[in-house]
Amino acid sequence: MDDRTVEKIFAGSLETLPPVGSKVCRIFTSSTFTDMLMERNTLMESVYPKLKEFCREKHGLEFQVVDMRWGVRDEATDDHLTTDLCMNEIINCQRLSMGPNFVFFGGQKYGYRPIPRVILGSELLMLREALVNMGVDVYLIDRWYKKDTNSVPFVFNLQSISSILVNFNNKRIPKLQAQDAATWWDTLAKMQKLLRKAAQACYNTHKMDKEAMHNYFMSVTEREVINGILDVPNTKNHTLALVRYINNINLQNLRRASNFIDIVNRQIDGEAMKLLSDLRDVRLPARIEATNYHRYTVEWIGREGLDKATHAEYLQEFCTHFYKGITKLLDRAMRKEDNSSQGKIVTEILQHLHACKNSVMVFYGREEELQRAEEYIKGPSQTPLLLHGAGGCGKTSLLSKIAANCFIWLGEVKPILVIRFVGTSPESTALTALLTSICHQISYNYMLPFEDIPNDLVPLTAHLKELLNCATKQMPLLIFLDSVDQVTGAADANRMSWIPTRLPPNVKIVVSCVSEESDPELSRDYTLLVRMIDNEENFLEVRALGEDLAMDIIKKWMVTDHRDLTNYQWRVVSNAISQCSLPIFVKLVFAEICRWKSYSKPQDTYLASNVMDSIMMLFSKVEIKHGRLIVSHALAYITAAKNGLSESEMEDLISLDDKVLDDVYQYHMPPVRRIPPLLWTRIRSDLPNYINDCEADGVSVMNWYHRQFKEAAVKRYFHNLNFAMYFFSMIADYFLGMWGGGIPKPFKYTEIQRHRFNLKSKEGLADRKVPAQPLVFYNKEGKITRYNLRKFGELPFHLIRARRFEDLYKYVLFNYQWLHAKLSSCPLQAVLSDFEDCSCHLEDRDQIRELMLVADALRLGGAILSQYPDMLAPQLIGRLLPEMETNPHVKSLLEQCDAEGIDHCSLLPSYHCSHTPGGPLKYSLEGHQFAVFGFCLTNDLRYIVSVSNKFITWDLSTSDLTREVIPGIEGIMQELVLSPDNKYSIAHTNNSQMVLLNMLTSEFFILENPVPGEPVIGTLLSDACAAVYGERYWVLYTLRGEEKERIRSPVDKPILNMDFKSPKDYSIICWTGDFDDKNLLIYTVDDGNVLETLHFHSVMAWTPDRMDLYCCVNENGDDVCHFRRGPKEWTLERVISHNEYKLLMLYLTHDQNHLVGTFMTGFQVWEVASGKGWTLQLPHGVRNISTRLLKSNTCILSKGYHHAVAGVRKSLYVWDLEKQELLKVLDAHFGRIMDMEALIVGNWNSVITSSLDRTVKVWNINNIFEQVHVIDRHELQVDDISLAPNGALAVTVTRNCVGIWNLKLGKLVSKLADSPLGAIVTHAGITNDGRYIISTESGNLLIWNVRAQAAVFKAEQKNVQQLLLLDDDTKCVTVSKVALNTGELSCVLVTRSIPDGAKVYEFDYPIRTFRNVAVSADGLFLVIPAAEGIKDALIIYHAKTGTLVHKIPLKYPGYKEWHMVVPLPNKSTQVALIDPDKGNIIDIKTKKFVRSIAKWGGKVSKDGRYGLYAPARGGLELLELRHGTSVRTLIPRVAEGVFSVICLFTRTDEYVLYYHGGRKTIRVFRLTDGKMIANYRVQAELTAIACSEDGRTIVLGTVDGCLSSLTISDPTRPGIKEYLKELPSRNPQKYKEEEVKQGMTFKKAVNMIMMTNRLHESGS
Repeated sequence: MDDRTVEKIFAGSLETLPPVGSKVCRIFTSSTFTDMLMERNTLMESVYPKLKEFCREKHGLEFQVVDMRWGVRDEATDDHLTTDLCMNEIINCQRLSMGPNFVFFGGQKYGYRPIPRVILGSELLMLREALVNMGVDVYLIDRWYKKDTNSVPFVFNLQSISSILVNFNNKRIPKLQAQDAATWWDTLAKMQKLLRKAAQACYNTHKMDKEAMHNYFMSVTEREVINGILDVPNTKNHTLALVRYINNINLQNLRRASNFIDIVNRQIDGEAMKLLSDLRDVRLPARIEATNYHRYTVEWIGREGLDKATHAEYLQEFCTHFYKGITKLLDRAMRKEDNSSQGKIVTEILQHLHACKNSVMVFYGREEELQRAEEYIKGPSQTPLLLHGAGGCGKTSLLSKIAANCFIWLGEVKPILVIRFVGTSPESTALTALLTSICHQISYNYMLPFEDIPNDLVPLTAHLKELLNCATKQMPLLIFLDSVDQVTGAADANRMSWIPTRLPPNVKIVVSCVSEESDPELSRDYTLLVRMIDNEENFLEVRALGEDLAMDIIKKWMVTDHRDLTNYQWRVVSNAISQCSLPIFVKLVFAEICRWKSYSKPQDTYLASNVMDSIMMLFSKVEIKHGRLIVSHALAYITAAKNGLSESEMEDLISLDDKVLDDVYQYHMPPVRRIPPLLWTRIRSDLPNYINDCEADGVSVMNWYHRQFKEAAVKRYFHNLNFAMYFFSMIADYFLGMWGGGIPKPFKYTEIQRHRFNLKSKEGLADRKVPAQPLVFYNKEGKITRYNLRKFGELPFHLIRARRFEDLYKYVLFNYQWLHAKLSSCPLQAVLSDFEDCSCHLEDRDQIRELMLVADALRLGGAILSQYPDMLAPQLIGRLLPEMETNPHVKSLLEQCDAEGIDHCSLLPSYHCSHTPGGPLKYSLEGHQFAVFGFCLTNDLRYIVSVSNKFITWDLSTSDLTREVIPGIEGIMQELVLSPDNKYSIAHTNNSQMVLLNMLTSEFFILENPVPGEPVIGTLLSDACAAVYGERYWVLYTLRGEEKERIRSPVDKPILNMDFKSPKDYSIICWTGDFDDKNLLIYTVDDGNVLETLHFHSVMAWTPDRMDLYCCVNENGDDVCHFRRGPKEWTLERVISHNEYKLLMLYLTHDQNHLVGTFMTGFQVWEVASGKGWTLQLPHGVRNISTRLLKSNTCILSKGYHHAVAGVRKSLYVWDLEKQELLKVLDAHFGRIMDMEALIVGNWNSVITSSLDRTVKVWNINNIFEQVHVIDRHELQVDDISLAPNGALAVTVTRNCVGIWNLKLGKLVSKLADSPLGAIVTHAGITNDGRYIISTESGNLLIWNVRAQAAVFKAEQKNVQQLLLLDDDTKCVTVSKVALNTGELSCVLVTRSIPDGAKVYEFDYPIRTFRNVAVSADGLFLVIPAAEGIKDALIIYHAKTGTLVHKIPLKYPGYKEWHMVVPLPNKSTQVALIDPDKGNIIDIKTKKFVRSIAKWGGKVSKDGRYGLYAPARGGLELLELRHGTSVRTLIPRVAEGVFSVICLFTRTDEYVLYYHGGRKTIRVFRLTDGKMIANYRVQAELTAIACSEDGRTIVLGTVDGCLSSLTISDPTRPGIKEYLKELPSRNPQKYKEEEVKQGMTFKKAVNMIMMTNRLHESGS
């Protein structure tokens, strides 16, 4: 394609469009019926399946063969359409196919020479006259050809055979059928002679040219070769010819010989031989490329002449040439195909331009609508034009005509046209792909780089709106989007918000969508668009055509099609159109009347009066013509398919459908048990334009052209549930691959077949030649080339509707490989929708629960899985292990995770470590990077809008993140307000900026502080404007962010809160500015009248209409009073109830029935109507606090007022309201709860909380008492981890305690703290034998007996910086930092024995800055970083005695400030000093510098051979320390920003672990080959990590206080699967044994403590 053509395509020009690229390789094979039968059957059996596989796996193409000879029987010739169908199929192949499109198989037979089906009237009269002049009887011509004046000019049509010879197709009476068949073939021969004789005479008298004469002599095969090769401009890239010559054909066996050579009257047909010779030997070789032409010579052998057994070598050569020829042409075509991003965009644009052009070609009328469209295109409107109307009203055609007319309307201006018919291609179906392709087209035209186009939906939407500004007066931008309601991949909250509603100059957008008053659900998107555009002038309803216009259009179409009708027939049409004039009905009428002949009987010229009946009538006619069984099954398959079927899939499905095959083959036996392609081709040709070619799952598929056709098909073919389930089940089997890849399918012979062919067996087996259906396609190197998206889209849908739930569970919903493959290629919601779809069709509650366990587990892990699908196994195992034993399907899935998931992520949880679905937590909504200070529910309670440094909207029904808007502000948004109509939201930040957001379009405006010097106190929003208020002013803005008015407060006190409806209707609440002064006032203006100021104190709450106010006034102390707003003042109505508590906050429930007051130690609830009260006390030590007047912790009431729920600190407290009894405390967040809201609607009885921990959580109060599988964790983050090598114990350090964990059970066994209320723990370690823990706490050193869980030694040791264990853990070393009076720093090192704590030695040393002490590899020396004057030095001490060995002044080349001492494991006398650039090796014995190792970061393998280089900016290299060289790059150096990085070797040196703080992932690399075997996303920020001694396990501590043990499940490690099976978490018996052990240990500990206490008491 030349550059000029590409330019025109990108500009949207409709002139001289090149053909569209295709995803199909479709070849037409041409030969005579009999002579190449052996070759064609061999290709079908052996070669076509291989070519299907080649096309699918190498190029992602569908391979289709159109063999119009195979499987064709006599009845196919009844209507004489075969030749026309063949020619049409050749055109289709040439139009659709990528690469080869026509293959000629030639032999020595010229083939069947039919007489023309249609002869021009003047020509037949001329031929007839010639015969009459020669004295020949023309009775046969007159009998079989009928005049049709409905054709313009008139023609003569050859009558169908069965219309005259009624038994021609009567298989029930073979004798009569044989008689009529013989009569027909005899009649045909006579008519051939007559017509040829007449044609020759006309030619001789110069009344007819040679080509017209040859038309009566020509065979079907020659006609195909002319259309497929001889008249084609480019044969080199599209055609093949394979020609076979047979020597010594045995003419004695005429019956067999006639299959290979033309025989007439028991002699060779000389005329046919001459015609064949000219075609095959002269014209064909002259036209076709030599390399595409293959010639074979074979011998006639035996009675049969040709046979697979005797000609195997020839067949092999023939098949090889065919296969190589096709693949060569395919590869050549794909090399030429522009697969660049630009090339794919060109293909996409071209497809839509062709669709537009095709619609315009048949468009007539609608002048009024076109006039309005022209006014819009040329006018000043800044909003889109919306075309809407009922289905089938002509919206698409009108939109296409408007687009085409723009070039005329705009004159010399050259507009850029962007046209998309949504849903007609993969790139126009999913929203992200659609917007990307539109952005590409706009960027190209305005010369902007494609690289700037974002990948994610939210920034992509913003980028599109930004691109609109590129339009100019000379190059205006016109965007046409048809059927925007068909877009997929847009969540409900975001369905239409991507459409720009505020257009810059020189930009116009025209969209269309369906609207039907009778169907609100169908019109949902139209309703949303009306709200968004909000301009009635830009709504253009497309109505029915009207009778006059409809008739005019039909007449014009008839003229274009060279057709006419009789007067009676026109009256029939007029009557039908008077009852319905929808364009879709008009098209149906036109298609039907085009079939009518002038001699058609009245009963054959009937029209229905509406769309549905017309479609039903069409289906009925096609069934009668082609057979009810095959038509109903074929159309039912298309209807049953979720997203349509490809041509290959259709043929495959019918070929697997033995009901159809038994009907088709009841009278003969096929060589291959597949459906003849001609049969479906004939059916489709009788449904012109009603079955559309579109795209689904990356494949070209057939689907119904319009919704009404699908509805009609459902009504006709699926009225019987069993019938429907049959088709769903058949499609399910196909996509399961049950009979694919060579697996033969059994079938039963019909009684007719057994009798006719003398078969003894009742059953047979046949390979149906359908492809296998793997989940993933791989290339020869084993790399994934693509995923089987067709299988992912269709299989679950059909298994559910076939009610084959066990297969669904086995192969889909509880199948690890399925879930992983689909997650890797589809959005999470596509996976979840399968579970939701299944649960809607189930009644078994246990099965629904299992489904929801997995679905909710996926949903809970959605934030991680959508980015890291390889985390599927760890996520499912970590969440579902507690449910394993009681749920068999879950157990099967988890076992698959252990066995197969290790291939994708080799870090698997050793025990339950993530939240399990099914308890009170419904969703954890994660997406914010900062604390969530506020959120709001939309009016319909469907969505949550939340704020931090960005706006995130979640769909409450699915937990999907539906919109994310990042305004790019510096501060964190504090509060969020939605407008009453939910169209806008506003929030202000901690640095007094405001963000005003259009919720429908995601357009936002950043407003700076309008009152410099004053902080912004709050924001308000009405449907018409926004208000921002500070302490003394408020400022009004338009909803476009433009300042309208600035108003000074009439009250000389700071504003605390405000309510604003208009400048004449508002209230302000003021305070003194002193937090300790609780006195407040409310100043109200009502319709311009100032009400008397009301003074109150402490708290207030009011109704949404602001007419009723609840507060405390000084006259009534702390009692809550009800005031009603009057014309002049707030009037006291009554005291709600006596109150004895100092209230911090007052809250009125949404239903206005209850007031909730917050006081320091609990909550007070009052019923508004009666004043009845309930007091809810918090546990001892828990307090409500207030940091701002009127604000504190909230308590909300559940549905039915049974429970009260409050969020205090990090926990949720649940009370029984009536009993005033605290029932439960939920560990809700690991950061303070910031906001809380009730969600009570329908079946929902929920609470929503947001927190400093950056999450929003939804809690189901109905499940508050359900069993919760508790995950043990600390209240504070884990700072350090120490593992006992000889046991399954881990010791954790948090700020307030030392934790003892059983790593086999994942349980926090004990928390150790000497002073539980005020402990500050800094260090802890456990001895190798697991008997003692040494810790430092609040300035003391403690030695704990693990079994007794009691301190056996305590000594003061302040400011400890480091804790070490020495001498096989018999001694502990503490290093404390001391500030001297001189201002210098010093360290004190104390060594004590374990467990008695006796001091072994102590010394101090000077330092400049603290660095950790190191122990030499042999454990003999302490290497101490110290100071010598102002320089650094190393001091070496004996580790056992504490005696000074020597000092080493530090001076070496390239000396830099270093931060760490690392002992070299393989050289006990050497240590390395690690600086930012290198490691510097010092020999502590000789006191000499050895060498520097560049890039080394200090991590070293146990054998000392390898080190790691992991810069904070990204990348990881394995260093060989001896030579200082990089031996392997594990992670390429890609700039990822500066983040914390942790890297280390496992204790066995088998693996390298790498944690990246930005990604929050741990990557595991196998040291032997450098392969990454795991990329594990941790659930919270990693704060500590440790490796087990055996190298099998890593233990992680995170900021949320959790401890996770992960098994390194390397698939190459022998016995790893057995090891996983034996873990207690997977083995209930072992788990119980471990629990028993744990319990016995606890009992022993209690006994030891009691004994110790008794000894202590007796001693005292």
